[in-house]
Amino acid sequence: MKSLPSHRTTALQALLVTFLWSTSYVLVKIGLREIPALTFAGIRYGLAFLVLLILATRGGHIRSLRGIRRHIWFRLITLGLLFYTLTQGGNFLALNYLPAVSVNLLFSLTSIFVAMMGIPVLGERPTVLQWVGIWIALLGAVVYFYPVSFPAGQIIGITAAVVGLLANSASSILGREINRQRDLEPIQVTLVSMGVGAFVLLTIGIQFQGLPQLTLTNWAIITWLAVVNTAFAFTLWNRTLRTLSAMESSIINNTMLIQIPVLAVLFLGERINLKEIIGLVIAGLGAVIVQLARRDDGKGSGIGD
Repeated sequence: MKSLPSHRTTALQALLVTFLWSTSYVLVKIGLREIPALTFAGIRYGLAFLVLLILATRGGHIRSLRGIRRHIWFRLITLGLLFYTLTQGGNFLALNYLPAVSVNLLFSLTSIFVAMMGIPVLGERPTVLQWVGIWIALLGAVVYFYPVSFPAGQIIGITAAVVGLLANSASSILGREINRQRDLEPIQVTLVSMGVGAFVLLTIGIQFQGLPQLTLTNWAIITWLAVVNTAFAFTLWNRTLRTLSAMESSIINNTMLIQIPVLAVLFLGERINLKEIIGLVIAGLGAVIVQLARRDDGKGSGIGD
């Protein structure tokens, strides 16, 4: 009986993490009003890297990095470029041109693309149930965006989101492969990949978009995103994975499909019609089916938001 409150507390902690990650969409949209997208993303993850570096140093995780083999370093660098430079860069750019709800829907299709990429890359064929989930999710996306007609400005956002989606899917597969080897702790994987990805992202951002004069409000948003929504949320999420089952983690993680639209309506003034709500529900159902039908542990790569 004593284990039940502990398990319930862990589930609530995981739900808190998904809420923090959902608020990121709102905070990023607000910050993008004054901060260029790529520079914004680079500063956020650069600061988050420094926070994780302090935590990793105190936890004694830095010394063991010196013995990493060269091919693992190559994978970590590749992971950083995929998950932070391309995925998060694409995410921030997409949010600069598209409603948060639309970006949320597109990135929710990650599990579908992971399942499809797993065929040639990992030799994993989706199960019958996963194929059902894939088609349901794609149907939901079609319903949401129908009729397919985007203003000129939104095409840039759609392109950025698609690039981010593909990079996110590839990074998920690579992250799973790295964590399967169990050579490194999740914080080590995140630390190295985030450091590399943030450096490249910030360099590109400053080079092409410049470094604006940041206000106290801008710094408050960036600091909260880096310290709370990234470093703290990452640490807490990976702790919950020790207790929650793969099914529980997947279900809790997918509550973001509901949380983000609600937050976008309340705080960003975005509007969602009945057709879009139906599309979101259908796509979300498909994504959940694909994730729950996975053959592995289904808990993801553990590389954080």
